[in-house]
Amino acid sequence: MRRESPPLHGDSAAHSVVGHHYWARPGGGQLVVASAASSLAQRRSVTLAATSRFQQAKYVDWFGIDIRGLPAVTLPVSLSMFGLYTRLFVWYPVEKALDAKTEVVFLDESSYRPLLRSKRKSGFKLVEYVHFPIEISVGLAGARDPYVTERYGRFPLNVYWGSYLKAMKLVLRKNPFYAADLVLTNSKWTGQFLKDTYGESPTVLNPPIPPNALPTEAPPAFEERDDSVVMVGRFSEEKRYQWAIENIGPRLKGRSKLYLFGGAGTPLSKRYKSRLASRAASLGMKASEEVDETADVYFISDAPRAVINSTLDSARVFLHSTINEHWGIVVAEAMARGIPVVVHKSGGAWSDLAQGGKSGLGYTTAEEATDSIALLTSDVKKWGALQREGAARVRELSLDNFSKSLNQLVA
Repeated sequence: MRRESPPLHGDSAAHSVVGHHYWARPGGGQLVVASAASSLAQRRSVTLAATSRFQQAKYVDWFGIDIRGLPAVTLPVSLSMFGLYTRLFVWYPVEKALDAKTEVVFLDESSYRPLLRSKRKSGFKLVEYVHFPIEISVGLAGARDPYVTERYGRFPLNVYWGSYLKAMKLVLRKNPFYAADLVLTNSKWTGQFLKDTYGESPTVLNPPIPPNALPTEAPPAFEERDDSVVMVGRFSEEKRYQWAIENIGPRLKGRSKLYLFGGAGTPLSKRYKSRLASRAASLGMKASEEVDETADVYFISDAPRAVINSTLDSARVFLHSTINEHWGIVVAEAMARGIPVVVHKSGGAWSDLAQGGKSGLGYTTAEEATDSIALLTSDVKKWGALQREGAARVRELSLDNFSKSLNQLVA
């Protein structure tokens, strides 16, 4: 095991461990575990557990969360080249990080069955944070995730995926409510999935807004913006950008610009982006990869945050096309920028962020989505009301509120 950096609160009588399978990139899971570590460190010493080395300083840039003073325990050999398989071994560095003072272990993984032996022996409180039940998302419960089908449906990756599933069965806890002392989840929607699956309800603890993405105090007014529509995610099929190109793009042509921002760091995502551009051209839409050019639709890969924010600040609508989004960090960040959101009537983005229509508009069909966009680009009163409601909602999602709730729950 590797131990890195000195402890932040080495004189604390109580100790906690926060485990995650891959700390080396920004994402919703990394935001949650960094927030948990920062929160628990207010009252205890904290050790981070990971399957590979990472730079704690990156979290200041990514989220505005400082975990640089926390020690980290990692596997002696990096598994970063075998992304899926990192989930299978996260329990091991967690176990190595335990000591006689450990009172709380926080995990956003469910592959920790071997850790239960140490739990029975040591008596620490185990907290599982569920982004979405992995036994459903990976197909062990009979479901098929569209991302899985897209990425691992063909040879040779289907062999890689099959081996992963077999190994996962060996380390997956059976029932979170039996294995963990406290089961948390990101949204009411995910909580309902857990209740339907296991018959018990978890405690909903929404992820916080990153401290470096706090609500804009004075966002541009309706009159200072144009009729543009912005989408932010990644170039991947489950984000349903193709649906937006085929169903929304033609309806906006000639009156509103459509901006699609997304990560495209893999060959798969680059091919998907290329297909989107070809499809837009076939529908008669002029496409561009530069925000300052004249076009109907824009495909912007790996844009700096400043470029995304400036585009959000000049547009009137944020559109989210993903179905059954477990939480929707990009939706929350858009609301924080002061732009009203239109989301699918599913997932945590609808139940917890748009609040069923109170702080955002929803749709189930392309016609409903288009009508919502038309309303927000023409009705200044409705636009202003949703902007205010959205800003009020995300102010509730502060890191301070997250920390207070988590520390109360594990007390």
